[in-house]
Amino acid sequence: MPSENLRWETLQALKNSPKGKISFDPYWSERGEHILAGCKDVLSLSPHSAVILERLSSLPLQKSSFLSSSSGDSSPGPSEEILASVSSTGSISDINTRNVSLSAAPSLKNQLEQDFGDETKDENPEEDVSEVSSPALLPAISLLSPKAMETAGRIIRFEEEHREKAKVALRLRQEAQEKLVVSVASAESEQLKRFEELMELKQRQELQSMKDMMDRETKESMGRQEKLKEEQRHRMKILNLRLREAEQQRLREAEQEKQRQTEGRERLRNLNTIQEEILQLNQLLEPNRTTQTKTELPAASISSYSTRGNQLCSQVSEVVRKTAEGEFPSVDDMTVAERALHEMRALIRLMQEEAAKAQEKKKKEEEQEEERRKQAELQAQQEAQKKATQAAKEKAQRKGLQSSAEDATLKWFRELQESAARCTQSFEQLNSPKDAQTKKLKLELQKASTIPVSQIASNSGSQLREIFDKIDKLLSGRPVVSGGKSISTSMHPQGLDFVSYKLAEKFVKQGEEEVASHHEAAFPIAVVASGVWELHPQVGDLILAHLHKKCPYAVPHYPPMKEGTSVDEYQRILGYRVDDSGVEGQDSFLKRMSGMIRLYAAVIQLRWPYGSKQAAAPHGLNHGWRWLAQMLNMEPLADITATLLFDFLEVCGHALMKQYQIQFWKLILLLKDEYFPRIEAVTSSGQMGSVIRLKQFLETSLQSRQISPPKGQLSSTFWRS
Repeated sequence: MPSENLRWETLQALKNSPKGKISFDPYWSERGEHILAGCKDVLSLSPHSAVILERLSSLPLQKSSFLSSSSGDSSPGPSEEILASVSSTGSISDINTRNVSLSAAPSLKNQLEQDFGDETKDENPEEDVSEVSSPALLPAISLLSPKAMETAGRIIRFEEEHREKAKVALRLRQEAQEKLVVSVASAESEQLKRFEELMELKQRQELQSMKDMMDRETKESMGRQEKLKEEQRHRMKILNLRLREAEQQRLREAEQEKQRQTEGRERLRNLNTIQEEILQLNQLLEPNRTTQTKTELPAASISSYSTRGNQLCSQVSEVVRKTAEGEFPSVDDMTVAERALHEMRALIRLMQEEAAKAQEKKKKEEEQEEERRKQAELQAQQEAQKKATQAAKEKAQRKGLQSSAEDATLKWFRELQESAARCTQSFEQLNSPKDAQTKKLKLELQKASTIPVSQIASNSGSQLREIFDKIDKLLSGRPVVSGGKSISTSMHPQGLDFVSYKLAEKFVKQGEEEVASHHEAAFPIAVVASGVWELHPQVGDLILAHLHKKCPYAVPHYPPMKEGTSVDEYQRILGYRVDDSGVEGQDSFLKRMSGMIRLYAAVIQLRWPYGSKQAAAPHGLNHGWRWLAQMLNMEPLADITATLLFDFLEVCGHALMKQYQIQFWKLILLLKDEYFPRIEAVTSSGQMGSVIRLKQFLETSLQSRQISPPKGQLSSTFWRS
């Protein structure tokens, strides 16, 4: 099939042509170019076509074929098509010269062959060759054959159609691309929305997970904090407990140290007392002392006693020398000193016994004479006392005064003494121990009861309260620390009675010694005694019993001398101290009585501030009023009555004045106007000191209608110290 072959040849020619070598570039859009950028090259004719165009311009435009297959004949041809094709290409304007050599014909032919393919060759190859290459036709224009021209036109139309199709395809492709872009943009927008929703979901999930994690961490942190707080509270409790234990340990150590210091000072005082006594006893053993006892002993015996006495004094001095370095004597040192004192006393007794044996005959005679003399004196005193008693009774009957206390007062006095005697019998086994352990317990209980009373002072209220608490614990059966050891009244069945008796005895002894020397000491001792009296009434009764026994004027009671009673015994009943050296002096006697009356006057007006306020006072001001009224109803005694009235009113007068007011001043006026002259009547000229003091006190008080508070009275600020 020749036509089909021609088509394939035509297609092959088109493929080999420059236009057929155009390649499609899919990346034209990315570079910003037009899709037909490669197809817009300007079409141009060959330079050799200038001859043809010049020839055509001289001929009339008509439809004639100047391309014929015969040589030399002109025939109508596709001149119009050529012109149209030439004009459509727009290449005429590009022709710059008309003077082209005819020798360019072969180049034109080659150019046409390249442009239109091999079809022109197959149709009339001979004519083409003759027309183009013939030298005889050089002046004439030789064009391609109509077939070739048609083919060229078809090619041009095909290109235009192809261009139109490309434009349509391009437009369709652009629309498809735009739709694709829109769909892709929409899909991408939806995908972006989904992605944003996914990201938002992830963010919410992450935020929720973070919140959950934070909540979990917060709960864990709160749990850890609670656990730490609990541990801290536990540690604080343990720390507080340890601090409290340390503080208690410190207080116990301080108390022990304080107790040790107190016991050390007590031992030091006892050591000084022992040294003083042993030195005094040693003076009795000196050979140069010419006493009546030693004159009857041989010199050798006296020398041996003196040597042994010096050795004992050296032992005590060695113990005392240790205390000079700032140390307190130990228990062993006190044992050595007490043993030396016992030996010294035994030595004195031996010496006295030896001297007694040597002087037995002479002493018997002297004793007989002395006994006869004392009997005579006693009879004389009894007769004088009977006369004085009779005169006092007669005088009292005349003037209404009594010579002794009232029966109710004497009954009360006897009951207290009987109660004290029963208490003494109740602890007789503990008071006279037979084994060493009971003896040691007795000493420890005695120290535990007497040492706190010795420590009473007006230094501070807290110290006074500590002493009171210690005494209260001891009387309540609770253990207390004494001498570094724990001691309790429950350690012996008779421990409580023994401690109560010794404690009451110590209170009265403090009034007899401490208050007698320092009047202001009566108030701290009295307030502690009042507090103990309120909580433990048995101790209060024992205090009164001891006080009445040592100072019968505190009842008040003037004991009469009974028949068969010796002078020394009667002096003891009146309150005097009687020993081997005789009866104590009147000044010492008045001083002791004054101290005990001052203590009694302080007790009846004071109450323990930390006790029960609802209960009545254990021994209140009514007893003070009773004592004063009883004293004024009895005949005064020389010296003692004026002294005791002055001491009592100076301590207790202010409290009685505030309590009884007008009745008290009536009593004071009675004392000054009626009773005081009786005191002056029985007082000798050498005993007027106490009378003058009482008179000045009464005059000052009545003149100012006021009695000043006593010195040393405990104020409210004292209890806060």
